[in-house]
Amino acid sequence: MAALASPVAAQDAGAWRLTPESNLSAMLDCFEAAGQTLISAHRGGPTPGLPENAIPTMDALLAAQPAIMEVDVAQSADGVLFLLHDDRLDRTTTGSGEAATLSWASLSELKLKDNWGWVTPYAIPQLAEALTWANGRTVLQIDFKRSANVEAVVAAIRAAGMANSVILIAYSVEQAAALHRAAPEMLLSVSVDAPGDVAALKAAGIPDENMVAFTGTRLPRPDLYRELDGQNIEVIFGTLGRPPRSIDAVIDRLGMDDRYAELGKEGVDILATDRPREAATALAEAGRLPQAGQCGVSRGGQ
Repeated sequence: MAALASPVAAQDAGAWRLTPESNLSAMLDCFEAAGQTLISAHRGGPTPGLPENAIPTMDALLAAQPAIMEVDVAQSADGVLFLLHDDRLDRTTTGSGEAATLSWASLSELKLKDNWGWVTPYAIPQLAEALTWANGRTVLQIDFKRSANVEAVVAAIRAAGMANSVILIAYSVEQAAALHRAAPEMLLSVSVDAPGDVAALKAAGIPDENMVAFTGTRLPRPDLYRELDGQNIEVIFGTLGRPPRSIDAVIDRLGMDDRYAELGKEGVDILATDRPREAATALAEAGRLPQAGQCGVSRGGQ
């Protein structure tokens, strides 16, 4: 296997860092106590010229604002873990066909395309490279694609020293239980639509201190957020999604960026968004964006 490329250096001396001081759960508790809302950049926060699931994209975002990064992990035919959302290569790379059927040697020759179809100079990153880049910089939310072997992903996270700086995404009680068995020390994003869902997760053996509740992408639920807050479970809500119906798209179309801050006031602890820069501006104006010097957040020398 070819040696990994050196991680991208921070773009300027003022780059933001989010590093848990004791553990990630305590860091999230600290943000909640301070009345702050943390941004999770969907697929790393792509913009024109900077493709999704790419290290330079995440690096550029951290140069501008504090954020955690959601990424998608897939696996090549010869067992290499890499970042890519789609099962097929066509939309986001210069390749075509099913990504999981190709060797890493073939995948590594491709270039990433941005979300507007422009070919960039960036290659598909290996998971190990992304973990090395993120260590000491930020938290990664890991979304497992069907081809990714859970045990291999967990082993890579541990090898990179990132077990305390990841949130593993589960979409069902069964998947959450399997992830908890594989990585009992790591936090899980678990789907919660009603308080009873937490009871089902606990019955499956998942402690509430390991849970971060993903509450969907459609309708804000302040009543549910209060229930979860009473159980000391942080809330993720997604404004992301396919336009024109996603909340991000509606906010953009109507010029209502202040809605991001309102969601924070309603009880959203982590805002998963396709518009991380705009959301950060709105949160900052409302005094809800994390600040350097608290909760494991720093910027440059601060």
